[in-house]
Amino acid sequence: MSFTQALSGLNAQQQKLGVVGNNIANSQTVGFKSSNIQFADVFANSRVGLGVRTSAVLQNFSQGNIESTSRNMDLAIAGEGFFRYQQPNGEIGYSRNGQLTMTADGRLVNAQGAQIMGYPADAEGNVQEGGNVVPMEIPPGDLPANATTELGVSLNLNSGQPVIAAAFNADNANTYNYSTNATVFDSQGNARNLTLYFTKTAANQWNVNGRLSGGPADGGTYDVALGNLTFTQNGTLQAENTNNATFNNNEFGAGNPLAALDIELSFEGTTQFASESTVNDTIQDGYTAGALVGITIEEDGTIMRNYSNEESRAAGQVTLVTFRNPEGLRPEGDNLWAATGTSGQELLGAPGAGLRGLIQPNAIETSNVDMARELVDMIVAQRAYQANSQTISTQDELLQTIINI
Repeated sequence: MSFTQALSGLNAQQQKLGVVGNNIANSQTVGFKSSNIQFADVFANSRVGLGVRTSAVLQNFSQGNIESTSRNMDLAIAGEGFFRYQQPNGEIGYSRNGQLTMTADGRLVNAQGAQIMGYPADAEGNVQEGGNVVPMEIPPGDLPANATTELGVSLNLNSGQPVIAAAFNADNANTYNYSTNATVFDSQGNARNLTLYFTKTAANQWNVNGRLSGGPADGGTYDVALGNLTFTQNGTLQAENTNNATFNNNEFGAGNPLAALDIELSFEGTTQFASESTVNDTIQDGYTAGALVGITIEEDGTIMRNYSNEESRAAGQVTLVTFRNPEGLRPEGDNLWAATGTSGQELLGAPGAGLRGLIQPNAIETSNVDMARELVDMIVAQRAYQANSQTISTQDELLQTIINI
């Protein structure tokens, strides 16, 4: 029986050394989680135990260190959760390793070809959060041009300017007090110049006119009377006049093949004070066509497509998965785990929601292996292995003594 006890001890310490060796071997594996072995004694209706056995190998899912990298495709999870991957064979796996690359057809995959998953976005870049989770892909197409439909201008008009009674003429500077320019875009993405003319027609009233020019050779020049701005005695716009700050249905004609521009102009925040006329802010919603120049991933997992026209659109949102019992996950290799009945069902959602951590872009999570602890455990296991070997030697000497009697 002593031989059996010692043999079980040798087997147990050999497995312990295997676990320690695996931890040390993966000390530089991104997203790796160390393991620890648990032993249990063996009794079979006897007063003396029959040895030891391995009862469980537990995984340690504590947070590893987060290290910055120079790649915008490296992701780390700061907090709880796992990335959800679809493997090439269609099976689902979970990982803490967020080192991604983009294939020629726009798929976001890890080194083994598993595709990271998340919420998709529509053609306008609106993420469909809470919908079906799909493998993440980056559409390769360019961003089409968008004609300007809204223009917001906030400025100050000098209250000290004289009233002009002459009829407005854009070509005659004596018929207006102040002018400013804004860039707008037509239906084909051509940058056009919109000049706004402000003529003081009464003590607290200004007439506004616009001229669209520039662009392609056949773009033409179009003049439009836009409306009036009426100010209070304090120099602010009259709030009771709803049409005073926003001018609708301002259609600037355009030559074939360009569509007419229908621009809604807002002068909210405009003032009439005794200081130089100046523009404080200009905002418009048009842009020219743009080519895809790269992607970035935000802390909430949103994948942004960046275009050469300085516009950005969401391509989707990386999701995170949590489990009630992460220690019940089954290691699959290649930095992946699989769900089991012990781990419970996946709980999926956006990063930062509930107990899920945030995504740290341009970073990786290193292995949580504590090398000092592993080396100590290795020494202890080695000594225990030697002690069990000594037990066999001692038992052999006793048997030899009995035989020699």
